[in-house]
Amino acid sequence: MIAQDQLAGWLTTLCPMHVMLDKTGHITGAGPTLQKLRPDRPMVGKRFLELFELTRPRAVTNMTGLLAHADAKLHLQPRDEPRTALKGVAIATGQGAILNLSFGISVLDAVRDYALTSADFAATDLTIELLYLVEAKSAAMEASRKLNQRLQGAKIAAEEQAFTDTLTGLKNRRAMEHVLSRMAAGPEAFALMNLDLDFFKAVNDRLGHAAGDHVLQVAARIMVEETRDQDMVARVGGDEFVLLFEGLRDKSRLDGIARRLITRLQEPVPFEDQVCTISASIGSVLSGQSFVRDPADLLHKADLALYASKRAGRGRHTCFDEALSNVSEPPQFSDATIGPLPRGSAA
Repeated sequence: MIAQDQLAGWLTTLCPMHVMLDKTGHITGAGPTLQKLRPDRPMVGKRFLELFELTRPRAVTNMTGLLAHADAKLHLQPRDEPRTALKGVAIATGQGAILNLSFGISVLDAVRDYALTSADFAATDLTIELLYLVEAKSAAMEASRKLNQRLQGAKIAAEEQAFTDTLTGLKNRRAMEHVLSRMAAGPEAFALMNLDLDFFKAVNDRLGHAAGDHVLQVAARIMVEETRDQDMVARVGGDEFVLLFEGLRDKSRLDGIARRLITRLQEPVPFEDQVCTISASIGSVLSGQSFVRDPADLLHKADLALYASKRAGRGRHTCFDEALSNVSEPPQFSDATIGPLPRGSAA
């Protein structure tokens, strides 16, 4: 006959989540890991079914019912919080029953909730190895997530750089063409403005490219300040800019924006101990002035209006009119063709 204490010792080593019951269903011994689930509430002496509720089979409410399901798989949980799901199997003994319990798939929650370690499981229990695999998988997934975040960030940065003019921080021609195509395909009205800086080449020739770069940056800042957040300002060439105004369909408003831009761009730009003087010629078109809202057609009409501004003496704004379609494009203007306009001469 195996002594009760000897049996309890063996079970503690082999089954640290065992529970020993007498014939009345009272706990006479409990494994250390099972007791760790309720460290401040000793289990020995308590009725097992007062501490644990069988969820399957539900009909088990007493020791007789428990013994009737000996050797069958049991599902149970503590009657108080946290109600960790457990699995178990019972065997009948002459003095009562022995149940061996386990966490099953709830082991991850149990390890977290009860601060379990490898010492809380039998030496042959694969739970710890599985936990190591889960932890390794979680670490790998976290590393993969962070890598994906970095790659996504790098992709966004690369895409942003591909659509940005590095000198001015404005959108570039590629971005302008993308946005213009999207706007032309949509139902919303918009306006397109083509702006050239007058006398910019003279600044480069007289004061050098550093001065020219400074002027471009100042001009870009002015254009951004005179437009709304939803509008787009793009540098599409050396001193050429395209501005897109979402929802704008009124010529008078468009002319007002152009006048403010010309006035501000005519203001002298200090550079070191020199002063740079430029102006702006502007041609614009409303989306409704292109029957098919074709991006190339809109750009062409804005160009025609821009040429009209240059022919009229620069520092001016012209909104496209169909009469301009019959005017041949003028030759390229040089800064020597027409001198800088006095301030306030914008038409």
